[in-house]
Amino acid sequence: MKPIWIVDDDESIRWVLEKALARENLATRSFSNARDVLEALKTSTPQVLVSDIRMPGETGLALLQAVKAMHPGLPVIIITAFSDLDSAVASFQGGAFEYLAKPFDLDKAVELIRRALAESLREANVEHAAVAAPEILGQAPAMQDVFRAIGRLSQSNVTVLITGESGTGKELVAQALHKHSPRASKPFIALNTAAIPKDLLESELFGHERGAFTGAQATRRGRFEQAEDGTLFLDEIGDMPFDLQTRLLRVLSDGHFYRVGGHQPLKANVRVIAATHQNLEQRVREGLFREDLFHRLNVIRLRLPSLRERREDIPILIRHFLAQSAKQLGGDVKRMSESAMQFLASLDMPGNVRQLENLCNWITVMAPGQVVEIKDLPQELMSAQVSLTDSQSAATTTTQSAPQGLPFSSAGFSGALAEVPMSSNGATSSLAGAEGRPNWVRLLETEAANMLVAGQPDVMDALGKVFESALIKTALKHTLGRKNDAAVRLGIGRNTITRKIQELGISGAREE
Repeated sequence: MKPIWIVDDDESIRWVLEKALARENLATRSFSNARDVLEALKTSTPQVLVSDIRMPGETGLALLQAVKAMHPGLPVIIITAFSDLDSAVASFQGGAFEYLAKPFDLDKAVELIRRALAESLREANVEHAAVAAPEILGQAPAMQDVFRAIGRLSQSNVTVLITGESGTGKELVAQALHKHSPRASKPFIALNTAAIPKDLLESELFGHERGAFTGAQATRRGRFEQAEDGTLFLDEIGDMPFDLQTRLLRVLSDGHFYRVGGHQPLKANVRVIAATHQNLEQRVREGLFREDLFHRLNVIRLRLPSLRERREDIPILIRHFLAQSAKQLGGDVKRMSESAMQFLASLDMPGNVRQLENLCNWITVMAPGQVVEIKDLPQELMSAQVSLTDSQSAATTTTQSAPQGLPFSSAGFSGALAEVPMSSNGATSSLAGAEGRPNWVRLLETEAANMLVAGQPDVMDALGKVFESALIKTALKHTLGRKNDAAVRLGIGRNTITRKIQELGISGAREE
C-alpha cells in the first residue's frame, strides 16, 4: 500500500498527523508546500492526499485541481479553518473527498483518513484489475466451439450473453473476449449482481451523487463509469432485481444513465457482457425477468459446456491446476497415477472446473506422496462414487419436487430420504447400513462433502431445507394432508409448520 501524503506549512499539524497515523501502522510522507507535492507526483503517487487549504504559494484548492486532473480517483482531504468554510464548499465542487475543520479531533481525523483509504483501495482494485486473462484450456469439441466463438466475437462490440452451470468459467470467457478486443487497453470491470444487496446495487452500477442518501458523503462513480471505453461484465444477471432491470435496459437502449440522486445524464461507451447459470426464458415466463431486457442481452448467446460434457479435458485441467497450486501454495508439483486420473475423469462434478481447481489445491496440500493414488484422494469422492448408483433412481424421481434454489447435488439426498422404505405401521425399515449408521445419514454426509468440495455456499441452510421438506412431506402423507395433525406428530407448532410449508413450497396440506 502506498503512503498517505500530508501537505501543510504548519509543522505541528504535520507532526501530529504523522504520529497518529504511525500508531495505526500507516506510512506517511509530509510536504510543507504544494510545489513539492506536484514535483513528487511526477515519479510517485499517494494512496490518500491530506492538504491544508491555505499555504504559501499554491493553495490547497489549486493543488486539488492539479491532482484531480492527473489522478481523478485519488481521494483528497482538505484541511480548513472554520472561517474558510466557503472555501471548503468550493473544495467539494473541485472533487475533494471530505474536509477537516480546524481545530479537529485527532481520532475523527484518523477515522476520516481510513475511510478515504478504503475508498482509494476499492477504486484501485476496480480500475487497475485489468490483468491478463487466465488461460482457458480445453481440447474437447465443445470447448473448441467456444474458442471459435471468442475469435469471431472479440472484434465486435455486440452484447454477449454467456450461459452455463456454476463453475464453468463464464468470467474467464468474458475476460478473453475483452483481452482480444479493440478495448483491451481499457478497463475490464466485473460485477456479480447476486453478491450485492439490492439497496446498494443501483449505486454500484450507476454511482451516486454526494448526499443522495444517508452515508453518501462523496460523489462516487459506478461501474458503468469505471468501465468507460472498456468492458462491463455483469455476472448472475438473472438475479438482478426487477426494478433495476428497467434502468439497465435504458443504458443498453440509448447509452445514457443517471447517477443515484443525479440530474445530469451521463453517456456510457461500454461493451456489456452478461452471464447467468439460470434459464432466462423460464424466468421471463415466470415474470421475474423483463422480456425486452432479455432480447437486448441475448444478441449473441455463448453456452459453456459442463465438465461432464468435456471429460477428455479433465487430465489437462488437473495437470494445469496442480502446477498452478504448487506455485501459489509453495510446494512440489504432485502427479496423478493413471488409475487416479481415470477415477477423477469418471466423476460428475457439480461444481465443474471450479470444483476441480479446489480439489487440486487440496491434493497439493494434503496428499502424502508425489504420485497421488486413488486412496490419497478425499474420502468424500469415493463415497460420492459409491452412493451415486444407489441414489440415482431416487434422485431422478424427486429432482422436480426438491425445494427451489437448492444445489443440484442435494437432489440425490432429497430423493433417497423421500424414498426410505416404511413398514406397515409407518416406521422406517432397513435403515442400518453396513457400518451400523443409517443409510440416509451416510447419504447426508456424502452430499455435504460434495457441496463443500465444490465450494458451494450456505451448505447448512441448503441441506436443512431438503431435510425439513422431506420430514414435512412424509408427515403430511402419514396424516393424509392434515397440517395440524402433522405438526403434532413432528413435535412443532402449528404456526411453524404453516410457515415452513409456505417457505418450502410444499403442496397438498389442508386444515383439520
